[in-house]
Amino acid sequence: MPAKKAQPAKPKREVAALVSAYILIQTEVGKAAHVAKQVSQIKGVRSAEDVTGPYDVIVRSEARTVDDLGKLVVAKIQAVEGITRTLTCPVVHL
Repeated sequence: MPAKKAQPAKPKREVAALVSAYILIQTEVGKAAHVAKQVSQIKGVRSAEDVTGPYDVIVRSEARTVDDLGKLVVAKIQAVEGITRTLTCPVVHL
């Protein structure tokens, strides 16, 4: 009986890597709750919470690439009425 040949290993299915980031938002006075609510409805935003301190809203977001993250921030999040400034902090895994 001939020896069985080993079957080649199936390639592992690659999982699409996501870029996660925290986006710190400053708003006009009295607009934090409105901004958090509006931003939380944007695709790619995982959470948006109003906070106290130098920033008024902190957003957790995900995108396929850094470029997609930039587009999310510039084209969608910064377009929300009441936002005066954003600071994007990509998550790194050290």
